[in-house]
Amino acid sequence: MKGLGYMGLGAVAAVAAFLAAPLLLRQAKPPAPRGASLEGRFPVHAEAWKRPAREEPRWREKRGHAYSLKDRDESFPDDPRWKRLFAGLPKLRPVPGGCLACHGAIPRRGFGWLEATPYYEARREVEQPLGCVDCHDEKTVALRLSRPGFPLAPRSHPELRARVCGQCHAEYYFEPGSMRVAYPWSRGLKLDEIEAYYDAAGHRDYQHAGTGAALLKAQHPQFEMWSQGVHARSGVTCADCHMPLTRQGAVRITDHRARRPLENVERACLPCHSSPAEEMKARVKAIQDRTTALLDRALAALVELLDEGPAAGRFQRRAQFRADFVAADGSQGFHAPQEALRLLAESIDYARQGQAAVRR
Repeated sequence: MKGLGYMGLGAVAAVAAFLAAPLLLRQAKPPAPRGASLEGRFPVHAEAWKRPAREEPRWREKRGHAYSLKDRDESFPDDPRWKRLFAGLPKLRPVPGGCLACHGAIPRRGFGWLEATPYYEARREVEQPLGCVDCHDEKTVALRLSRPGFPLAPRSHPELRARVCGQCHAEYYFEPGSMRVAYPWSRGLKLDEIEAYYDAAGHRDYQHAGTGAALLKAQHPQFEMWSQGVHARSGVTCADCHMPLTRQGAVRITDHRARRPLENVERACLPCHSSPAEEMKARVKAIQDRTTALLDRALAALVELLDEGPAAGRFQRRAQFRADFVAADGSQGFHAPQEALRLLAESIDYARQGQAAVRR
């Protein structure tokens, strides 16, 4: 090799690289064609999307967008207090096919026919859970609002990021007659404004079997609760915490495994907060423990109110909607800690007012 010199060694290396190139090319995977599905074009995102989030003991299935249909078919909380508070709801829920406007992938026929179709009949046609095209444009992959009737047009990209989630993770009701999904936001996003909207429209979700009260059932008001919290005021959107950025090779991408931030504190919290991970977890636990304790007191007050009989019904609507709003949000107060505590305090107050009024 000494006789070859530097020039000779360079020539040998060049020949070796030339001969090895076909072998390397044969091992590389061809890029996905432009016409392939989004799942095929973005396999890392799709694989993360398929992984379930944490399992909640209140529900029968694990959470996650890939499980959106499976969860909805049979899920129902088994707390005996809620069973008593929800006395009067239909046994098989949800009845309208309009629920599939968010729980299933976009139907080939669009959404209009769901309004007049019972859930279990429509379910036979809507077979796919939520997927890429429910949040992204099929060609450009840009975020988009895909659900009809969403009343809040985004004015900026951060607003769009929040409202793509908010079009489904929000309080809604079915318009009488048409059974079309509608949002009670014409007066605002706070519970008091939503309640005033329902009162003016004479709306009720069901009549309580024991008291006869016309009650409201909160659906999943994460968007409304988040909008009242510090993260919303700071421009932090749902994906920043539930789908934080993760590194894939030389780039950072959104982690499409939607899950609790507590399961991923380093990427969900620490990019904005300088505190150690254990301190962030302790902060969250303090908020959630405080909210859960007050929710238990609100439920106890509500159950005692039911013991007063039909005369307590006029207070039950306001007390129950506030407790249910916080419980249905699912964050245990974290989306808006101060707002959650305010609503639970008002719930307890309305329940005790009802007891006092009946006894007078």
